[in-house]
Amino acid sequence: MELDAGSAPHTLSPSPTYWLTRIVILRLLGALYAIAFLVAINQIVPLIGSHGLLPVGNYLQQVSSAFGSEGAGFWRLPSVFWLGHSDAALLTGAWVGLILSCVVVAGYANAVVLTVLWLLYMSFVHVGQEWYGYGWEIQLTETGFLAIFLCPLLDLRPFPRYAPPMPIIVLFRWLNFRIMLGAGLIKLRGDEVWRNGTALYYHFETQPIPGPLSRWFHFLPRTLLQVGVWFNWLAEVVAPFFVFGPRLARHIAGVVIVLFQLNIIVSGNLSFLNWLTIVPALACFDDGFWAKILPKRLVQRAAVAAEQAEDSRPMRITAWAVTALLAALSVQPALNIVSPGQIMNTSFDPFDLVNTYGAFGSVGKERLNVVFEGTMDENPDEQATWKPYLYKGLPVALDQRPPQIAPYQLRLDWQMWFAAMSSPTQYPWTLNLVWKLLHNDPGVVSLFAQNPFPKRPPRYIRAVRYRYTFAQPGNAQGRWWNREPVDIWLPPLSATDPRLAEFIQSAGWAP
Repeated sequence: MELDAGSAPHTLSPSPTYWLTRIVILRLLGALYAIAFLVAINQIVPLIGSHGLLPVGNYLQQVSSAFGSEGAGFWRLPSVFWLGHSDAALLTGAWVGLILSCVVVAGYANAVVLTVLWLLYMSFVHVGQEWYGYGWEIQLTETGFLAIFLCPLLDLRPFPRYAPPMPIIVLFRWLNFRIMLGAGLIKLRGDEVWRNGTALYYHFETQPIPGPLSRWFHFLPRTLLQVGVWFNWLAEVVAPFFVFGPRLARHIAGVVIVLFQLNIIVSGNLSFLNWLTIVPALACFDDGFWAKILPKRLVQRAAVAAEQAEDSRPMRITAWAVTALLAALSVQPALNIVSPGQIMNTSFDPFDLVNTYGAFGSVGKERLNVVFEGTMDENPDEQATWKPYLYKGLPVALDQRPPQIAPYQLRLDWQMWFAAMSSPTQYPWTLNLVWKLLHNDPGVVSLFAQNPFPKRPPRYIRAVRYRYTFAQPGNAQGRWWNREPVDIWLPPLSATDPRLAEFIQSAGWAP
């Protein structure tokens, strides 16, 4: 509602209200949904499309066989794509998600819109296979599910008649508690470098996709890097216990957690994980906090809404029912947090309603990177002219500054970061990748920064594993990286190699 020029100013209620908190949570969540669906629009077809690296049709058949029927498979992995998983269906789902996300960003949300967004994204997560196997995927589905119950069923207005139900605000804090404490305890129980304060000596260089400032952080004085580890303990082990505390303690805990996430955001490219982790932390703040930050007109509208708010019995009953359900589903995740055998990034129910979280329980001390290289030469030996396929995020060229990618996610780059620490036998889809590069498949080529063979495909493709280290800033060569070869990760392969063709055929990947 608009204020008359001569009307008396409205002030917020002395008791905590959460009208502004709801707006901030929903708009940030809508922006993250939009980014996640944009990633799907750009990458889902080459990754899991009908001719993708891991075709979704093959996967659903395997799930059906494992559980005895499509119906059983659906209840194990709920997804709308059981009804149809053509490339057009995948893209339609992504575009619908993007459009609805933009509606939420604009400030308009209700339970119906948020339910559709939750169902669509959960559908991608459940058929995305290892491309969607990251902790922040189920974290987005859990966060999105909670957001449904912040809003009325149909009223789209930023300030509807009904206030955000307090039980849902508390559930957001419970989510924040589990995310942060789970991440802290997995580090305490995990790698020694966290306990002795040296983890950041390595993290900025060896993290999945470094950012533009990662090298600067890497070369900070080691005393400051140790302080960074202690700030990590403050944010992940201490602060979570205050998100349920008195108002001042809760606000301080929320500020510490948000500042910690912002620090991670500027020091690397961890997809939308840290922005998403900020979302439930915002529930620590009430309208009194936001009134000091947000525009005065918005604050006044929130005050008017609070004065005119009506009680919604259906919303109240639904909120308590959801709280009871999630409390029951929280038993196993809570026990997991206190368990010496703590596992991270795992769901205990088919709809991913309450999950376990954690990241970087161990920190690598060296950066390995697999680079795909092609040649037109007849003899694919070391004397051949090998041209690399540049990733969009992972380092390849030594003079290339790490780009800013996050909150966008490059799913191929992330998987290749993991693959570099393993072998091709554990990542068999890399052979499908090679096969498609040998045929200049436009979808797979689009996952790289450029195609070094734009006119005709290379005669051979190989994959070389290198060890990368940050070059000292200001070096004479203008390098960002140094590297040395480690081994041949995949030997040279050609499109006429019968072993490769037979493997592709047997895996069901042949066009």
